[in-house]
Amino acid sequence: MTFTPASPAVTERAAVTGPAVESVAYPNIALVKYWGKRDEELFLPVTGSLSMTLDIFPTTTTVRVIEGPADVIEFNGVAATGAARTRIETFLDLVRARAGRADRAMVVTSNAGPTGAGLASSASGFAALATAAAAAYELDLDGRALSRLARRGSGSASRSIFGGFVVWHAGEGEGEAGDLSSYAEPIGGDGLDPALVVAVVNQGAKAVSSRVAMRETTATSPFYRPWAESSVLDLAEMRKAIARRDLPAIGEIAERNALGMHATMLTARPGIRYLSPHSIAVLDAVLALRADGIMAYATIDAGPNVKVLCARADAPRVSAVLDGLGDFVTTRTAHIGPGASLTTSSASPGTSGTSPARADVSGAAGGDR
Repeated sequence: MTFTPASPAVTERAAVTGPAVESVAYPNIALVKYWGKRDEELFLPVTGSLSMTLDIFPTTTTVRVIEGPADVIEFNGVAATGAARTRIETFLDLVRARAGRADRAMVVTSNAGPTGAGLASSASGFAALATAAAAAYELDLDGRALSRLARRGSGSASRSIFGGFVVWHAGEGEGEAGDLSSYAEPIGGDGLDPALVVAVVNQGAKAVSSRVAMRETTATSPFYRPWAESSVLDLAEMRKAIARRDLPAIGEIAERNALGMHATMLTARPGIRYLSPHSIAVLDAVLALRADGIMAYATIDAGPNVKVLCARADAPRVSAVLDGLGDFVTTRTAHIGPGASLTTSSASPGTSGTSPARADVSGAAGGDR
């Protein structure tokens, strides 16, 4: 494996002491949304959520233990700074605390898709970082524990540890009890083979981050509590729809849950609006497709970009209709994707090449494809 340092000066500031560990993780799109924390520090959600891991826009991350005064972090080809660097360093501190080590790390990470645009880049990013960092610091984690670790970087990252359809349990209680009981796990869905047509109308980073929007919405929107209560019911119905392989029901639940989430943002004080006129044009096109007999349902995360759930056979038509709206939209078609995995690792002496984390994660990914 070829490891590219963050800058030519890296080797002058830090000596590499550990093997390079590379991981890949894919974004997931929530069909029943995660929106709201009951614990900001532990990232404990108000409600459970359910997602589909995609097979596009992966994040690739390499972690290597080094000797030096500080972590070296490169993100999408440049040295990470500001809030992005702080967020990664804070997560690495958590990994080091669990490993009982103080060594710094060299992290090189890149996203294949847009970052901060409502396309779940933080989910794939922290799932990849958790997977690589846990291996680099020789933590012995099974899939559930790895999911809990990834949750501490980004709540939705807990779901990207696994492939296919994944439920993230809200958990019960606060503190340690809440931490132990809030994790993601893959569920059924064998026999389902949907497509998700991703309509990108804006690749730029959002003016208001998901974290800020979530905090403001839960604190000020009079519609937040009713939506959260209805989301609990949506989750129960979604699990039943997946179990009976009812794609129209899955789509209907996903669309109403997403539109409800955006309604809570619009009624925050002040209101937060991610949907743009281009987003609305895509939503109108989805309604027109349904009127023409095509099973197509929209879902939107905290951003302007719309994802359209449909049958695999209908994806080319859905994509053509959306592309035909104008130059403001480009589409990519995704299908069910795998969970996070270690792609390369030069294990140090005494480190097993088949840790529970590696075996459990790849196994979960393969079972739902």
